[in-house]
Amino acid sequence: MGKYRRILRSMEFLLILAVPLNYVSGRAQAATEADVTRATLKNGLRVVIVRNTLAPVVTTEINYLVGSNEAPEGFPGMAHALEHMMFRGSPGLSSAQLSNLIAAMGGNFNAATQQTVTQYFFTVPASDLEIALNIEAVRMRDALNTEGLWKQERGAIEQEVAQDLSNPQYMFYSRLLSVIFAGTPYAHDALGTRSSFQKTTGKMLKDFHKNWYAPNNAILIVVGDVDPAAALAKIKRFFEPIPRRAVPARPKIQLQPVKPTTIAIDSDLPYGIAAVAYRLPEYDDPDFAAGVVLADALDSRRGDLYGVAAAGRALGAGFDASALPKAGFGYAHAEFPPGQDSSALVAEMKKIIEGYVKSGVPADLVEATKRREVAEAEFRKNSIAGLAAEWSQALSVEGRTSPEDDIEAIKKVTVTDVNRVAKKYLINDTAVVALLTPRESGSPVASEGSKPGSESFAPRQTKPVPLPAWAKRTLNPLDVPASKVNPAVTVLANGLRLIVQPETISDTVGVYGVVKNRAELEAPKGKEGIDQILEELFPYGSVKLDRLAFQEAMDEIGAQASVGTRFSLQVLSDRFERGAELLADNLLHPGLPEAAFRAVKQRTRQAVAGQLQSPVYLSQRAFLKAIYPENDPTWRQATPDTVASIELEDVRAYYEKVFRPDLTTIVVIGKVTPEQAKSVVEKYFGEWKATGPTPETDLPPVPRNKRATTLVPDRSRVQDEVTLGQTFELTRQDPDYYPIELGMNVLSGAFYSTRLYRDLRENTGLVYSVGAALQSSKTRSVFYVSYACDPPNVAKARAIVERNLREMQTTPVTSEELLQAKTLLVRGIPLAESSSHGIASGLLDRSLKDLPLDEPIRAAKRYKELTAAEVRAAFSKWIKVDDLAQITLGPERK
Repeated sequence: MGKYRRILRSMEFLLILAVPLNYVSGRAQAATEADVTRATLKNGLRVVIVRNTLAPVVTTEINYLVGSNEAPEGFPGMAHALEHMMFRGSPGLSSAQLSNLIAAMGGNFNAATQQTVTQYFFTVPASDLEIALNIEAVRMRDALNTEGLWKQERGAIEQEVAQDLSNPQYMFYSRLLSVIFAGTPYAHDALGTRSSFQKTTGKMLKDFHKNWYAPNNAILIVVGDVDPAAALAKIKRFFEPIPRRAVPARPKIQLQPVKPTTIAIDSDLPYGIAAVAYRLPEYDDPDFAAGVVLADALDSRRGDLYGVAAAGRALGAGFDASALPKAGFGYAHAEFPPGQDSSALVAEMKKIIEGYVKSGVPADLVEATKRREVAEAEFRKNSIAGLAAEWSQALSVEGRTSPEDDIEAIKKVTVTDVNRVAKKYLINDTAVVALLTPRESGSPVASEGSKPGSESFAPRQTKPVPLPAWAKRTLNPLDVPASKVNPAVTVLANGLRLIVQPETISDTVGVYGVVKNRAELEAPKGKEGIDQILEELFPYGSVKLDRLAFQEAMDEIGAQASVGTRFSLQVLSDRFERGAELLADNLLHPGLPEAAFRAVKQRTRQAVAGQLQSPVYLSQRAFLKAIYPENDPTWRQATPDTVASIELEDVRAYYEKVFRPDLTTIVVIGKVTPEQAKSVVEKYFGEWKATGPTPETDLPPVPRNKRATTLVPDRSRVQDEVTLGQTFELTRQDPDYYPIELGMNVLSGAFYSTRLYRDLRENTGLVYSVGAALQSSKTRSVFYVSYACDPPNVAKARAIVERNLREMQTTPVTSEELLQAKTLLVRGIPLAESSSHGIASGLLDRSLKDLPLDEPIRAAKRYKELTAAEVRAAFSKWIKVDDLAQITLGPERK
């Protein structure tokens, strides 16, 4: 909540479906305390069931009260390793059966390890609750944890370690923990180390499970469209027979005084980060709520820290914070371009913090922060999975009885409380300074890359795995769901398209909009970067309200807004009209002040200079150059010189060209009727007029690319990040889009039950994650496969990818694989229509692509009809394996 983030390790098992995972329904009712059912089973398992009719969906989240704190000495990643092994199977449920069940329920699951808790969650159709509960009960009883299975999984988790050690921001965060919490278990996160995993055994993991994965050491949260009594009866049937067990003593946390330290890290980012870190109150501290308000007030866009960026002295600035049961910390941060004096930024941030300590945080800023926190709590009701996460965090990490406990505490915070906490904790003399400094790593170079026929040691065929009998009895047949999304659509007189979806799950309204645009086609030649400058100028307010006045007006109603070619508003329903008025004022009448333009222009020029040196950006650029022909619009890029040539009149002219009502779609979703939404939108957007000819916003068709291989050196990485890809003429409207998309879900749609995950991770441990995706527009398509691995294994992994693609072209997929891919896509529809943000994003995306708004249902019917022969034919026609371009971002070669 607020800026107090969780400290966690996640397996990132959330699968990429055809549409984003979100949660919304057409007849939802706002939850009340009567919708919360609590129980403690005879074996000590605590259960909370929250009825939420947002969608025919349910999330289960089992929280084991064990994390990296409880890891044995010398084995910091033990809890994280067991988290991985929980997906390698249990007695009576193999990893293949588990993966197949996950796919059959729509493919959405995840797991995360924090310092004090390990969490496993499913989001599934409500009809599949029994299967999700049965899986968790089986896994609570035991996990296989054999030596052979651990040996296979160890390769994947070691790749996850390499992935994070190649991320400067992870290094930044982990180093902060090691200094601020030195001498305590909090000094390390849950990731673990390669050396400790090499010493870890299957027996150690089995013992860890036996010691800590007991029902009396767990909290089960169930949120969704369920009958609480029936759900509780199922929970008792599956979990109550599991005996309680004694749990070992937990390590004590004895914080040591913070010593002033400077941490220096080289970075491959296009910008640097300077941070000044302090201890803050922990969850158990009575001052925790005041600490939350303090951290959020310091991060306010009306605050002095953000003012450093607004004035052009930094690329960005603010305040962030994290909390744990026995400790918390926060840090002021500022982002700076390569070459800027970071010590001056550190000194300025310390001076700002000292000013707040001496003079206090303004009372109006404290009250605005409290209003925003209360409003955000209401916004969080718009997601079943999000609400389950809030309950899990509150009960299993913070030790509360409900998420409302924090909100009630925040309401009672006074400005005196906030200033007392500031004086107690924001001490510059003991602050820890951390500096991430961007470094050049060299230019992209052509390389030989992988040779055809490189070694492959993955099995070529796998046999179908039957589901457990209890799952066969419970799983529903594959039927196209009846979508509850039925928006009202209106086109205003000025051409603006308005889509309204009423919902009543919370007292909120969301506004999501997009202006169809394409800077590569619309920016004047030699003025590349003008779109970036314009986007950065919107936060400076409107003609009527300057930056501070606009943010103050938003704070008065507890609203959140972002403005640009994509814009949004989150507001309480009784403040909808005022929020829409402010949003329209900023979008239609941006202030574009001269002083702000000069600051943003300087900031953009510096950011662009850093971007041109960033290995990450260079790898993205290399991919575009590899798949698109020379002079394609996507080759255009901003440089310091093009940004320097831009004047304020250029920006104003570009705004008039791009921002047009006839290229704009607005989705309104929440506690509002179509009539009310239309009346408000017409009132504040109806007078908006388009001028001049309609600009072109669709990229031209392109020919196919040829094979190419490029290495982008990155001195900060220890692992290679590989992208294999190509472009071809397929459009989103082409009938072949559907069999190729179906085939993508055979390749990588459902973890171990799909080919690439099985071959590259489960059987070989070469990678931590792998994904195949198709991106199609009205004029072109891009297909790509991405993975990361140790440099010596790049060719092996590519060979496995190529072999799988060739098999898709030559041999029809099995009937089991075909049904599973169809199930993933079709059963994912109710999951994808389960949050206000998600449904709005889907409607906007379909509107931009000129697709029917009910395209998911139409697509589901098409997927159901497809045959294995059609999938094979589409892959054979469109995918050219020999022409895949390869871009590798990794350590310098010696």
